[in-house]
Amino acid sequence: MFTTTYWRWSAGVQFARLPAGMAPLTFTTLAAAMTGSYRLGGALMAVYVVAEMAGAVPVGRLLDRVGTARGLKTLLGAVALGLAALALAAQAGTSEATLIALVVIPGLAGGGVAGGFRALLAAIVDERQLTRAVAVDAMILDGVLVAGPLLVAGASVTGPFVPLFAMAVAAAAAASLVPKRVTKPRTTKRTKVPLKACLPWLGCQFAVGLLLSTIEVAPLPLVERLGAPAAAAPGVVALLCGASIAGGAIYAWRGRDLGPRLFLAGFVVGGTLVAASLGWAGLVAGVVLIGGATGPLVTIASVNMQRVLPESRRSEGFSVSFTVQSCGFGLGSLAVGVLPLWLAPLLGVTAALSIGWFGRPFPQAARRCDADGSVGRLLALRQQPRSLDHNAEEQGRRR
Repeated sequence: MFTTTYWRWSAGVQFARLPAGMAPLTFTTLAAAMTGSYRLGGALMAVYVVAEMAGAVPVGRLLDRVGTARGLKTLLGAVALGLAALALAAQAGTSEATLIALVVIPGLAGGGVAGGFRALLAAIVDERQLTRAVAVDAMILDGVLVAGPLLVAGASVTGPFVPLFAMAVAAAAAASLVPKRVTKPRTTKRTKVPLKACLPWLGCQFAVGLLLSTIEVAPLPLVERLGAPAAAAPGVVALLCGASIAGGAIYAWRGRDLGPRLFLAGFVVGGTLVAASLGWAGLVAGVVLIGGATGPLVTIASVNMQRVLPESRRSEGFSVSFTVQSCGFGLGSLAVGVLPLWLAPLLGVTAALSIGWFGRPFPQAARRCDADGSVGRLLALRQQPRSLDHNAEEQGRRR
């Protein structure tokens, strides 16, 4: 279905995602071993995430200027070296302040990696296969999110510092897998980004992060509300990931003519069911609806972002997109901690409603997610000069 270059790209992007997926449990394990408390782990994770978000846009902009493939190799090398230095410093018993300072390096360098890989995909896959390629990648991403903590659990058996070295190895492997024959030319010309056209798709990414976080962060209180033991909590996350993989697979196979509002509606109904506390049937149905809509909605947003972004700003634009989704995830996580459990999912429901139906943000041509319904084509047609026949007709009228 895809070329070997695509699968090389896919392997590279999965290895690049592993450090972020491994980081929470890795930092927690490290902190417990060094101080006997989890507070240092929380501080390391917070600084790591803030550094990633702060570096996303400038690093993405840098990739657009120097060339995406070459820049990705350099950035991933910096991530690997930064993580290895952090592991060596922790192993040597360095102070907490030094560890917190060192974690900034891989955070900043890795901020634009996801956007750079996504921009690189445009040069690897043609327009006809783009939707399917993004959907397949979204399916594999769910597997990486599950594999990350499992790898940390396995690596930590041999020592609390081993997971950090494993994160460094994953970043180095990603650098070696950046496709060599795909080089996005460096650009010095600054092209204006059509922000208004990007906003609906950025809103979709924000809604995904906001609603998903209320499920992934709060599985324990969700099952305890139903009187179930804590052992049932991982099942909720597994159900969410399984539904997301299934939804992405179905969409990659048959979902070419479906617009974003269908999946935003799945978010609205699913989030409402989770908030309403209707027993196990309501929780399972809500989680399945949310998970099943996640993969297709992420695919639609990603494909349409590519179509409206100028080629010379794609790394930066996709870095912004991933940052917006991370902001939604962070806000949802915060909502779980400070709001009543029934209210937190309703924030995601409100976001989905606002994006999908208030103000009718999706243009008619953008509703299709296949190659025939390209937003880029619509914009290109609008920017084309009037045809020769039209000009001749006007000249005839003047005569």
